[in-house]
Amino acid sequence: MDNVDVCEEFQPRGKKRRLQDGNTENVNVGAVNNKSMSLQRSRLPQPSLRRIQMPPTVASTNPAGAVKKAGCGTMPLGSSRGRLAQSIPAKVMKTRVAAVAVAPSTAAKGAVAKRRPAWDVKGKLDDTKKHLTDCTGKLQVAELQRKQFRENADVLGKSLSHATSRVKELEDKLRTAESQLQSRESELEQLRHDNAGLQKVLPLREAQISSLTTEVKELSATLKDTKSTLVSTEQKLDDKAALVDEQHKLIGSLEEKLQHTEQALTNMEQERRRLHNAVQELKGNIRVICRVRPLLEKERHNDMNHIQFLPSDEKVITLTKEQESRTGNNRKDVVKHNFSFDHVLQPVAKQEEVFEDISQLVQSALDGYNVCIFAYGQTGSGKTYTMEGPDELTCDTKGMIPRAVDQIFVTARRLETMGWLYKFTASFLEIYNETIRDLLVTKSQKAVVYDIKQCSNKSEQLYVTNLEYISVSTVEEVNKLITISKSNRSVAKTAMNDHSSRSHSVFQLHIEGSNAANGLVC
Repeated sequence: MDNVDVCEEFQPRGKKRRLQDGNTENVNVGAVNNKSMSLQRSRLPQPSLRRIQMPPTVASTNPAGAVKKAGCGTMPLGSSRGRLAQSIPAKVMKTRVAAVAVAPSTAAKGAVAKRRPAWDVKGKLDDTKKHLTDCTGKLQVAELQRKQFRENADVLGKSLSHATSRVKELEDKLRTAESQLQSRESELEQLRHDNAGLQKVLPLREAQISSLTTEVKELSATLKDTKSTLVSTEQKLDDKAALVDEQHKLIGSLEEKLQHTEQALTNMEQERRRLHNAVQELKGNIRVICRVRPLLEKERHNDMNHIQFLPSDEKVITLTKEQESRTGNNRKDVVKHNFSFDHVLQPVAKQEEVFEDISQLVQSALDGYNVCIFAYGQTGSGKTYTMEGPDELTCDTKGMIPRAVDQIFVTARRLETMGWLYKFTASFLEIYNETIRDLLVTKSQKAVVYDIKQCSNKSEQLYVTNLEYISVSTVEEVNKLITISKSNRSVAKTAMNDHSSRSHSVFQLHIEGSNAANGLVC
């Protein structure tokens, strides 16, 4: 089907206007007045600047057949090829056809007639009006044809869409049926293959059944033998049961002996504690041990000749001093001063030797007695080294506090086998310039006041208010607290007799022991 093009171009007054339809007929019109041009333009239909493109299915349809079905006929329009016109009432169709049919003869006459002179403007205007009338009729017929074609195209498009969807539906059903058929064929082929495989396996299974039947017979014979063995085993089991009963009785008697032994061990432990502490009291509740430290590097130019130790007596130390003789003659007499202690340790003594003298007192602390170990001496005499050790601790250089803590925890773990449970609480304070400071508090708290008070009127024990008490359960936790206290402690090297500048540190370890089985508390 051909496409219908309708195009109209208007130019300003005084210019030429060109009208063109599908038959490419051109008319040149001169300038006219505004009134005539407005009247003639209002009679024309609105032009369509869009090219009408029919769908492929409509474009491929036979125009003559489609027009006959729609109730339309063909008619000649001027000298061009045949066009389609919609069936309309007879009177209107006759008028429009007549108007269109006359156009060719008029155009022919115009072509044969003489050219109007330039002054005959009215005649040219009449010719132009006639030509516009013919074009208007053509445009109206073309618009009717376009509307009819559009309606026919819509109907055909809907029919085609319905037919297409129906074809797709049938194709989908066909593909589904073919897929099902292929699936059934594959299943059938698989069943045939399985059947063939089963036919091959059938003789093997029959042989296996025969073998299993033979095995069942053999197992039946074995079952009889097993039953007889079971009877003999049951007899042996009864004998073992009787033996187990005897063992249970023996275990009961041993448990009873064990209870008596544990009770005896508990009594012996109590007796050991009593005797141990009686020995400690006999040795003296207050013991004084003298330790002489070696010379430091800066003291190597001096000597220790004024200090004398007796090899036969480790409890005596002698200090010598030269003074002017009373007889004169520039003579100097040597004066000796003897001092007696519970034990005197020479400069070569190690930390372990020092701890041996106080280890028995540490055991008394686990037995429930109050024990106090302190170092006393002038500034620089080695008190901190003896009690805590150097900054870098080793097994040989550990001080009395770390060694005492090790012994306490080792002994506590050993006494757990006897039913003893211990709880430990540690604190570390410093008395510096007659002021108490908590060494376990990282940041100083100026508003906190520490006072020494008595626990109760009936008790002689003392405590420090607002002091930090921390529960510990391992040696490592105690060593960590000692490290914190070292970093927080104030140490000043000043004159030996300047009392106000000395720092005194106190480490306390509270031990609470209980034996629930025997109802003992220490």
